[in-house]
Amino acid sequence: MRLLHTMLRVKDLEESLKFYCDILGMKLLRQKDYPGGEFTLAFVGYGDESDNSVIELTYNWGVDSYDLGDAYGHIALGVHDIYGTCEKIREQGGNITREPGPMKHGTTVIAFVEDPNGYKVELIQIGTQGSAKKETETAKAA
Repeated sequence: MRLLHTMLRVKDLEESLKFYCDILGMKLLRQKDYPGGEFTLAFVGYGDESDNSVIELTYNWGVDSYDLGDAYGHIALGVHDIYGTCEKIREQGGNITREPGPMKHGTTVIAFVEDPNGYKVELIQIGTQGSAKKETETAKAA
């Protein structure tokens, strides 16, 4: 078994595609309208669906809001330079809801960004580049 995709209902498919593709750097893998059901599916990800888990964006025609509830948490993405990634997201109009820094009660460097629908996306520093930058910024401030 393997994880194939996670589905998110979106209120504006074009706005969501811009966020996931243009801001987060995913690729639109496939998209199809289903007129009989009045919905469109768009699959986005960082690699082909045969080898990677992806996100299914579901747009139900005519629906412009959803109650996200309090059970949903977030999607997590590993990044090599969390500070640079957050700066690029901010420059492209993305909403950083938690600036990069160590997680509460831990040392992993994380940040959060919000998609146009209110879904949270956690960015997790992988490798050492983000940690080195934070140490440099701390040293400069001293």
